Amino acid sequence: MAEKTIMLVCAAGMSTSLLVSKMEKAAAAKGLDAEIFAVSASEADAHLANKNVDVLLLGPQVRFMKSQFEKKVADKNIPVDIINMQDYGMMNGEKVLDHVLTLI
Repeated sequence: MAEKTIMLVCAAGMSTSLLVSKMEKAAAAKGLDAEIFAVSASEADAHLANKNVDVLLLGPQVRFMKSQFEKKVADKNIPVDIINMQDYGMMNGEKVLDHVLTLI
């Protein structure tokens, strides 16, 4: 089981998959045991119900959903934040992972 579970949420769950692989490489380089996965906004509730998520990050295209997700996870004490648009556009997995580590 992964030490930290990081869930990325985007419109379709596709554009974020490349970012996931870059974040996994950055985690491996840091010696961090992390499960990082991406889902579409419509699948997020099912994953939150079935997994112990440590951090939830929203892609810039679904930033408007932040307050909805904060309400959904308020009782689980899961930090919710938006992926920096520049880091997302550049697919900078290391910077996104570093941001995650500040949230945990």
